[in-house]
Amino acid sequence: MRFLCLHGKGTSAAIFKSQTSKVPAFIAAFRDRLSKDFSFDFVDGFLPSDPAAGVDLFYPAPYYSFWNDTGIHSIRKSLTWFRDYIKKNGPYDGVMCFSQGCALIASYCLYHQAETPNQPLPFKVAIFICGGVPLQVLEDVGIEVSQEVWDLNDKSSKALAEQASSDAILKSGLNRWMSADSTINSEDALRDPSNVFGLDFTKMPKHLRIMIPTVHIYGNKDPRCPASLALAQFSDPTWRKIYDHGGGHDVPRKSDVSDSISQLVEWSALAASVR
Repeated sequence: MRFLCLHGKGTSAAIFKSQTSKVPAFIAAFRDRLSKDFSFDFVDGFLPSDPAAGVDLFYPAPYYSFWNDTGIHSIRKSLTWFRDYIKKNGPYDGVMCFSQGCALIASYCLYHQAETPNQPLPFKVAIFICGGVPLQVLEDVGIEVSQEVWDLNDKSSKALAEQASSDAILKSGLNRWMSADSTINSEDALRDPSNVFGLDFTKMPKHLRIMIPTVHIYGNKDPRCPASLALAQFSDPTWRKIYDHGGGHDVPRKSDVSDSISQLVEWSALAASVR
């Protein structure tokens, strides 16, 4: 099963590859626990970028992004790039993405469903790690976004920038991660579809739902975890798995977490084969 892998803003293909593999050898990682039936194609964003907060402490330049501002024109341009890339380099069975990479794929899926709902997506599964969907895209496809949602988005984005910063890393290490409510869990968050962190999914047009198997991996200490769980609500619950890795806005490489994520990737492949 061949995956296209899209990194977060201000990082790179090499960084995302490192975050999901055994480097150095004593650190566990989920890709190393998968069979050779799985392959991963890591690609750089098409725009040069400043490093994401704290990234330059661990990884050297260059850094890339898929957009450097959140205007609809910029997001649409990234989707054109994505279409061209998979047309030239595909086909891909699945996509695996982190942070801004998730935002790109989520945006692609929503626009695809809004504009060509009777055509299949060009991939069978999606693995979202610390993801979300831009609120501008939600409004652009006709979903109401309240001021409450915008305020939470701004607050969580600022908290992420602070907690991921070099100063926070050097001062507090892993203890820097602290969401607004670290007791958040997916079952409670998605219990009432009329109020998923301010979004009313009972009013969402059914044709916008993502119908392929999806895996949504988030950390309950990630300030942006509400965005991850809201994205999960767009997926068909019959073909959706949600997993809390227990950390922040990152890809933990603890042994038990790596085991769980590798099992979820295997589940996605099985689900795609029987769907």
